[in-house]
Amino acid sequence: MVNGITWVRVIAFPFLVLLIYLDRQDIFKWLLGICFFTDLIDGMLARKLKVASVFGTKLDSIGDDLTILAGILGVWFFKQDFLIEQRWTIGVMLVLFVLQTLLAFIRYGRITSFHTFLAKLAALLQGTFLLLLFFTQSPFYPLFYVAAIVTTLELIEEIILVMLLNEWRANVRGVFWVLRNR
Repeated sequence: MVNGITWVRVIAFPFLVLLIYLDRQDIFKWLLGICFFTDLIDGMLARKLKVASVFGTKLDSIGDDLTILAGILGVWFFKQDFLIEQRWTIGVMLVLFVLQTLLAFIRYGRITSFHTFLAKLAALLQGTFLLLLFFTQSPFYPLFYVAAIVTTLELIEEIILVMLLNEWRANVRGVFWVLRNR
């Protein structure tokens, strides 16, 4: 059941891309909102119902990445002025994301799926900002900058975790907890 909620984000991705192609921001923003909502509840339900699994963790990471990618594509096509204006901030985060992903594939042969506290906070801030961006007339810059800072710190933390952890692990709280348990 919980993985079914997560599958919503994975399955929704091609529809989100189609809505972008069809220039249907009116429907795109609502489907993106549903995807962000499922991201909020799937992990919480898995823990509460005691059905958390490695597969579910991997699927959640894929769903998260596809949802954020759809949001970025939506910004590219519907809010291009904002993207151009913030290209350096977004570029830094993109470079860190690519570096973190490459390091994880080199080290573990897969994406990280660490789901750190910072990653959860970053996802919440990113989702909130993106939804506000699509549902309001102008960007809420304070939220954007807070989300960018938290996302940058989260990506740096994940790079450090890839270097610290010799073997892949899911659901790592963060660097502090890894170092404390050594």
